[in-house]
Amino acid sequence: MTGLSSSPAAEQGPSRPGLGPRAAAVLVFGASAAVLVVEIVALRLLAPYLGLTLETSTMVIGIALTAIALGSWLGGRIADQVDPLRLLGPALGISGVVVALTPAVLRSTAEWAPALLILVAALTVLVPGALLSAVTPLVTKVCLTSLADTGTVVGRLSGIGTVGSIVGTVLTGFVLLSRLPVSGILMGLGALLVIASVPVSRRMRGRNGAPAALALALAAGGLAASVAPGGCDVETRYHCAQVVADPARDGGHTLVLDGVRHSYVDVDDPTHLEFTYVKAVASVADAAYPGNQPLTAHHLGGGGLTVPRYLAATRPGTRSVVSEIDGGVVRIDRERFGLAPGTGVDVRTEDGRLGLKRLGTGSLDLVVGDAFGGVSVPWHLTTVEALTEVRRVLAADGLYVANLIDHGDMSFAKAELATVGEVFEHVALLGEPTDVGLARSEEPVGGNVVVVASDRTVDLRAIQRALDARRTGWTIATGDALTSWTGGAPVLIDDHAPVDQLLQPHASPGRR
Repeated sequence: MTGLSSSPAAEQGPSRPGLGPRAAAVLVFGASAAVLVVEIVALRLLAPYLGLTLETSTMVIGIALTAIALGSWLGGRIADQVDPLRLLGPALGISGVVVALTPAVLRSTAEWAPALLILVAALTVLVPGALLSAVTPLVTKVCLTSLADTGTVVGRLSGIGTVGSIVGTVLTGFVLLSRLPVSGILMGLGALLVIASVPVSRRMRGRNGAPAALALALAAGGLAASVAPGGCDVETRYHCAQVVADPARDGGHTLVLDGVRHSYVDVDDPTHLEFTYVKAVASVADAAYPGNQPLTAHHLGGGGLTVPRYLAATRPGTRSVVSEIDGGVVRIDRERFGLAPGTGVDVRTEDGRLGLKRLGTGSLDLVVGDAFGGVSVPWHLTTVEALTEVRRVLAADGLYVANLIDHGDMSFAKAELATVGEVFEHVALLGEPTDVGLARSEEPVGGNVVVVASDRTVDLRAIQRALDARRTGWTIATGDALTSWTGGAPVLIDDHAPVDQLLQPHASPGRR
């Protein structure tokens, strides 16, 4: 019988260097953690180009699992044919170089060859993921010197690898992404992997390629930091954020999150509204509550706080509470857009739906929905249950106004209108005539539409006059026309809300 032996004398030949249990544990733990760090950070790196959608997350997770399976299988097969100690160093070093290169490669591909982005993204996750996943079977082969210990060794290393994956996940999600830019995380991880390959490579027979690999990794880091396009002004917990100055307006700035224009803010004139959908929201508030009396409002999603600033400027005494989940965006509001205490705008770093639960019943005049993850409304804010919470916090004559983005046949917008209609007595939709079903001879353009809902009758003529005064080109669909346009669209509930699938994934998002 060849291979493993139960005889202690046959456990290890004199020419083969050993690998102590601590070193084995560190290698398996670190490699497993690194795979999860790469997977999670890849989602953030791709969000500006593919959107932060369920499909993007599913794709990255699927590729990472494929890499783990492929690396484990190939690593085990190769370990039976080649001395594993000759492979561990190169596996760590090469994966480190690829990881360090990933920001530069992905951002350059997105800029200059977007058609290849998915393929390149798959390779940047698959290659290091497979190499790092091969570490566990390679180390296992080195540590297995007796059949009597097979279960103990395999079980111990499998458990250590799982713990490493957990630590990599928690560390990335709760610590790294909130404190370091995406490029910095990958460059640092790549350098650590290459450095770790140095002592392992010394066990190779007379060879050590680690210094050259380390130099390449450091060069890759410099390239990612200084050459690659698509850099962020700020890496927040959820977004790659940029603030772009408007050359045509001194105080004008656009807040860009993951490549999507989320807000336009004029720090000198909060009554200046740039995006058409914001003009529509302001038109609804102005028409539904004439006289500039102060309001109590809650905003689901903050961004640049354009609407809360407008209400504070045009309706002195208005109190706006904002639920903005991203503390980094709130910091931008304070540091770049001049948000200060005493302005009537109270921003809370919290999830919008959880924020609603803290509000008193019938306490609000207005709820504004403008929360987005990527280009879609977070699904848990679109359902009957969520809208029931909105209705609960509104006064009897209160108003719900929500911004939506959709394209193509507007499947998501139709489903959301059907859902809103399940909760509120009166519903209307504002948008381009082609997008709200009032110009059937033309294909929908897609983009932003605004939902208006209430249990009281709203003066739609006054809203239309306000829209026309701002030259939006938008119109209002309601009644039978809106019912016909919505058709048999599904009602979204917590148990089934396929928002990402209803949205058209290939459309180009925008704020108009």
